[in-house]
Amino acid sequence: MALLNVSMCSKIPNPSRQHLSLSGYPPPQVLKTQSEASRNLALQIGESVCKASLIAALSASLFAADPALAYIGGGPYGSEVTRGQDLTGKDFSGLTLVKQDFKTSILRQANFHAAKLLGASFFDADLTGADLSDADLRGADFSLANVTKVNLSNANLEGAFTTGNTSFKGSTITGADFTDVPLRDDQREYLCKIADGVNPTTGNETRETLFCK
Repeated sequence: MALLNVSMCSKIPNPSRQHLSLSGYPPPQVLKTQSEASRNLALQIGESVCKASLIAALSASLFAADPALAYIGGGPYGSEVTRGQDLTGKDFSGLTLVKQDFKTSILRQANFHAAKLLGASFFDADLTGADLSDADLRGADFSLANVTKVNLSNANLEGAFTTGNTSFKGSTITGADFTDVPLRDDQREYLCKIADGVNPTTGNETRETLFCK
């Protein structure tokens, strides 16, 4: 598409090459001035149209090559905003989203399976029913987040933040690693009632990382 637009741009007519009959027209100096003005205007319009076409073609090609780019961004990676957005049901599975900013976003039923989310922020986000299984969540911020009915199976949450009113009610934590995750006593007590399994990446037992009795 971009090559086609370049080809079309090269065919823009040059008014200076057109034959002008002087019979019955103003003096040559006037015609020369008018011709140059017309040529410059035509070239400027042509260049603007071609540049716009090329940009549109390249953008379309980029999006077609990687539709996921529509969601990546907000943090230091990507160009689209993911903070404060309704991203219900979006598929981020397997993506590298290091330090991604999802603050206050609605992420219900979003798919983050096996995504790399080191240092990502889910501050005050709604993750109800989201899939975070096998995700790398080391250092992620879940402060004030709603983590209700979330699939955290085999997720690595080492050093994640869960202060405030973070809720894990109804979540699946089989094989999850909670090493160095600060939890309130009531949070820890609840998670210990459902904790089981071993994290396949770290080799740590879920109950041990929660200091369950």
